[in-house]
Amino acid sequence: MSPADATALGGRASDAENPWASESFIGFDSAWTDNPRAPGAIAALVVASDGTATFHPPRLSRFAEALAFIDEVATGYTLIALDQPTIVRNAAGMRPAERVAAAAISWLGGGVQPASRSKTGMFCDAAPIWPFLAALGAADDPMAARAASNGRHVMEVFPALAIPAFDAGCAARKAAAKYNPANPRFRPDDWRRVARAAAAQFDRWQLAEPACWCRDAAALLRPRKADQDRLDAMLCLAIALHWRLAPSAESIMIGDLDDGYIVAPLAPALRDRLTAAAALRGVAIDGRPAAVSGR
Repeated sequence: MSPADATALGGRASDAENPWASESFIGFDSAWTDNPRAPGAIAALVVASDGTATFHPPRLSRFAEALAFIDEVATGYTLIALDQPTIVRNAAGMRPAERVAAAAISWLGGGVQPASRSKTGMFCDAAPIWPFLAALGAADDPMAARAASNGRHVMEVFPALAIPAFDAGCAARKAAAKYNPANPRFRPDDWRRVARAAAAQFDRWQLAEPACWCRDAAALLRPRKADQDRLDAMLCLAIALHWRLAPSAESIMIGDLDDGYIVAPLAPALRDRLTAAAALRGVAIDGRPAAVSGR
């Protein structure tokens, strides 16, 4: 990608000689556990200070491999979009942010997997996510990550909420995409729809290589679960770019840094549903505390 193209990627040129500080965007679908037979996947886009972009296609990855990859591609500013909760303090049940997200996801026809310390292997004291985050050494504050000019940042993202924002056809009652090939409810048309929607997001930022990868994924006749893991890593990567570069009104942060949060692009059709659910439960939206409905 030329420096001119890179300037279009967010329109943040500061001068002709150095339009960009080096930035790395990483999408990591961790799969929550560290099962060697069911790894997650990770992808990255690195934009150099001269505006050239290097795309690292998604690869299957466990936590240790993901950490090594991040260390390899990290630059002066690095944003890691992680498809796994990073703040889990509740002993059981759902985090407040998940209850708010569920108000939209259930309407769409999907489900929210609750995160709690009772989830052995996922969020218990021995879960792999905690040493991974400790070794990563990244700031976990999405609002700060959006405005920062340097440093390593991580944020929890939720592709199931992003898909309706990337494809308005999925933002309707019972319209959630069923694109997991391992699920009996898998629909090939939904697989193609999600992959093409991801491609369109990279097209938005004039990123030809990741967009081409997504279109190639859409053309797969018999995608496997590993293909979906790679596609989810690409969705996480698209969310990282979206959070950093798109107008803030196009995204949402549900929850807070005490009880956990969820970041996602925001479908206009879901805005009222999410904000009403947040007000009902007293859950913060975009860093602003929400008053409990009726008080």
